[in-house]
Amino acid sequence: MPGAIHAEGLVKTFGDVRALDGVDLDVPQGTVLGLLGPNGAGKTTAVRILTTLLRPDSGRAEVAGLDVLTHPNEVRRSIGLSGQFAAVDEYLTGRENLRMVARLYQLPGAVARRRADELLERFNLADAADRIAKNYSGGMRRRLDLAAALVISPPVMFMDEPTTGLDPRNRQALWEVIKELVAGGTTLLLTTQYLEEADHLADSIAVVDHGRIIARGTSDELKRRSGGDVVEVIVRDAGRLEETRAVLARLGDGETGVDTHTRRLTVPAVGGAKLLVEVIRELDAAGIAIDDIGLRRPTLDDVFISLTGRAADDPDLAADPGAGARVPGTATTEEGPR
Repeated sequence: MPGAIHAEGLVKTFGDVRALDGVDLDVPQGTVLGLLGPNGAGKTTAVRILTTLLRPDSGRAEVAGLDVLTHPNEVRRSIGLSGQFAAVDEYLTGRENLRMVARLYQLPGAVARRRADELLERFNLADAADRIAKNYSGGMRRRLDLAAALVISPPVMFMDEPTTGLDPRNRQALWEVIKELVAGGTTLLLTTQYLEEADHLADSIAVVDHGRIIARGTSDELKRRSGGDVVEVIVRDAGRLEETRAVLARLGDGETGVDTHTRRLTVPAVGGAKLLVEVIRELDAAGIAIDDIGLRRPTLDDVFISLTGRAADDPDLAADPGAGARVPGTATTEEGPR
């Protein structure tokens, strides 16, 4: 039985750019799918199709059991969306923004006021509730946009890089909100560039690159594909990078990454602290001075290097064409009101 979010063979092109190239997704009810990938991978394009803001060139998709092409209005009534860019009315206060969204969802006046107050508290905006939104910081606007997406506690949520611009405290607070939603039965598709975020939230992860799903699995499964833990070394002398790379390549368990600008090298590690001790011993014996060394968990870059041979922030990656237009909410599209 298809999940609460289900897509088969989604294709979307923008001129010569194939933003989606046959994407299949399935998110069971009450779970979180983390859609990971660099800028330009196609994450936002997929979200915009699933939320009825774009039409695919081919393929099909259902959200909450409803076809996104044949029943778009019903889909919109069943979802919440926090787009990649905060969509708030800059000339209303934070409180007025949330009350307006609640009234658009046809909540009674008293309920709209109560819900707005609850969300302002939840997202640490109560002290700024009566300030004009154009005077909010970028992080505050982001929190207000996220609050607006949760006005009706929808059964299906889409969050497109929701923690961009948030400080660590507010990022943690949002993670707790998301966990509460999912515990209550909400299904969530979350796009992010951060494996750590998916680690905290996602039941399963799909990694996107150039419009295709290149890997699926849990966070732990993806990390195992990149070799588990990672030894990271920063050498003092850039002239000894190659010698250090040779040591790591011999002792490590996968491809060694080298960043010449920061003099940083990384290699997948099996054996954890034991391998770290061996690396320190070998570098000391070779007389290679280091500024820092440590054992850490893999990042999205490590996974991407393992899967594609390049980092997730490779400058050669193109921007996602589907992210070009501001997402104003679930009531409008690039073509105008719907």
